[in-house]
Amino acid sequence: MAFDRIESIGRAGAEIALRSVGASGPVRGVVMICHGLAEHAGRYGRFAAFLAARGYHVYAHDHRGHGATTAPDAPQGRFAARNGSAIVLEDVAAVRALAAERHPDLPVALFGHSMGGMIAINAAQQRPQDYAALAVFNSKLNPGAAGAFGVLAIKAERFFKGSDVPSMIGPKATFDVWARNIPRARTDFDWLSHDAAEVDAYVADPLCGFAASVSMWLDLMTLSRQGGELRRLARLPADLPIYLVGGGEDPATNNGADMLWLEKRLKKSGARRVTTAIYRNMRHETLNEIGREEAMRNFVAWLDAAFSAKQPGTDRAA
Repeated sequence: MAFDRIESIGRAGAEIALRSVGASGPVRGVVMICHGLAEHAGRYGRFAAFLAARGYHVYAHDHRGHGATTAPDAPQGRFAARNGSAIVLEDVAAVRALAAERHPDLPVALFGHSMGGMIAINAAQQRPQDYAALAVFNSKLNPGAAGAFGVLAIKAERFFKGSDVPSMIGPKATFDVWARNIPRARTDFDWLSHDAAEVDAYVADPLCGFAASVSMWLDLMTLSRQGGELRRLARLPADLPIYLVGGGEDPATNNGADMLWLEKRLKKSGARRVTTAIYRNMRHETLNEIGREEAMRNFVAWLDAAFSAKQPGTDRAA
């Protein structure tokens, strides 16, 4: 499950850890992966190998405050001292520039899971000309009234505790709630997957499950809120192929309802090529769930079609 190349990109005083694997056989395009909160790009090696075997070069970097990426103002759990939500989007653009330099004639798809989905959709809105397809898995871009209250609560936490300390409110409002939604759970992270081996690997990984800072939670809330704004969604080309995936047992996205909300939101903004798949028996990490092979095959089938022809319409997969 390893990538075949590990390097770093120097950018604005940071060293962005980047993993990649080259396509085998006829090359169809490039896929960039944005990972989720409190994990790292190394966990996507199996997915990357699957894509590479089907003709896609794959690039996956560790976001600031995660994995092996280092920056003077971004220890584990923090994007940056300030403007973190903007800085992580600039990092995505830097990886995109590198991929374009190495593969100038290939289309690029941007994939994001959970927090990575928030980052990916914001990055695509910011530079819509850079991407030929967009995939958002298991991501919440519908914060609603609870999200607005959460922002106020974490800003109060910042006032009393500062920005650079682990937030207590963020996990209590998310991870702790999601954990309680799983009956007869073995661990606090069973909400990730039914696959006990995958959950145990996450728990045992020292680069996973860490406490995010107050500032990172505020940055995440910014990405969540603005990523679902109609005026920003309208920046995406109407014929951009977009693939949304959710889990019918994922408490982090209201059992997939947040992905259906995003589908409707995209249609309202003018998007014409949206495909949505809700896997009824899956939890949060589709790529680490029981049945992941089907989900990966469906993703590649969608990507092959997206890159081979652009036809208007909205599809629904199940």
